[in-house]
Parts: sequence; C-alpha cells; structure tokens
Amino acid sequence: MASRHFALVVAALVAACSPGEPAQSAASAAPSVQANDSGRREVAVFAGGCFWSVEANFEAMPGVISAVSGFSGGRVANPTYEQVVRGNTGHLESVQVTFDPARISYRQLVDRFWRTIDPTDPDGQFCDQGAPYITAVFATAAQKPIAETSRRAAAQVIGPSRFKTPIRDAARFWPAEAYHQDFARSNPGRYEGYTRFCGRAARLRAVWGSPPR
Repeated sequence: MASRHFALVVAALVAACSPGEPAQSAASAAPSVQANDSGRREVAVFAGGCFWSVEANFEAMPGVISAVSGFSGGRVANPTYEQVVRGNTGHLESVQVTFDPARISYRQLVDRFWRTIDPTDPDGQFCDQGAPYITAVFATAAQKPIAETSRRAAAQVIGPSRFKTPIRDAARFWPAEAYHQDFARSNPGRYEGYTRFCGRAARLRAVWGSPPR
C-alpha cells in the first residue's frame, strides 16, 4: 500500500516524506515549558493513520509537553519509515504524547483522539490505507481501563458495531526520522494541501457531526 500513499501525496503536491525535509529531530527537540507546569510527566501512544496529523492534533493542547512521530506495535527494532510503509514490520505509524497529568488527564487525551480519526475504518485513515495506517490506542496496564471506558463512550455516539479502533497493549515506541517531526508546523502549506486532498475535515464531520474541540 506504500506506493498508493506515495502517489497520493505527490498528487496533492505534498512531496513524499524524504530524508531531505528540514525538520527538528525527536532527539534534539526541546520539550515545551508551559505556564503552571507541575513538572510531572506521563506518556500516551496513539496510532491514527498518518503521524503528521496525529502529532499536529495533540501538540497544541494545553498540558501536552511534546508529541513525537514514530512507530509502535511491530516486530522490527529501530525501523525506518521506508521499512514501515512497505507493510512488513507490523508497526503502525504512531505518536508518543508526553503530558503533564496535573494539567490534562489521560482520559482527556483519549477522548480527543477519537474525534480526530475515523474509527469506522479498519484499513487505514482517509487517503492513507494499508497496514501501517491502521488505528489503535496503545495502553499500559494502568491506562487500559481508562481507554476502554473512553472507547465505549465514543462508540455509543456512532454505534458500537461500527467502531473498529482497538485498545492494544503498550509496545515499544520508536521515533521516526527527523524530517517527519513537526511536519505540519515546519511545512504548513504542504501539510494543508495533504489534508485537503485527503478530505480529513469532511470525513470527520460525516462520522462525528462536528470537528474536534
């Protein structure tokens, strides 16, 4: 499915992810310092299709310290983007969200996540289809009951039988290459073209009835 993804992105005049993209690396990215920061840190991991969009949806939320694009759930150590999009690693494009639990709860993050994806699609998201773009919430043992409660509440809105996104056990998260980090912020015009071409906003309205708050 990788070839379809590349072709669609190029058709949208958004260059396919390539090592030449100027962006800050996950390792060197400085975490944001926010007013009323308690200094406490917890981590959540979400797979919601293209990680550019998942990252952009979370990083502006009050209480979120950082959102890093990467891969989770697969069997290959330290995977590259090229390996993952070929669909042979078992990894999903994912985002690791570091947050201050004194300012935003894990439940609030999961509730927000549902509204930014189409959980009725078991095969990918929007114009990104195939194994790497399947959705999931990766939850620790402590997070899983919270995520399951949130999932049940969200499923009631659109119908439990239509809701396909699972809660999966937490797995190791591997950061993606530097050129993927903060893509929406570093390449706003190209990212806007990508999202418009993929019809994200229209599909989210069709599923949820209103854009995420």
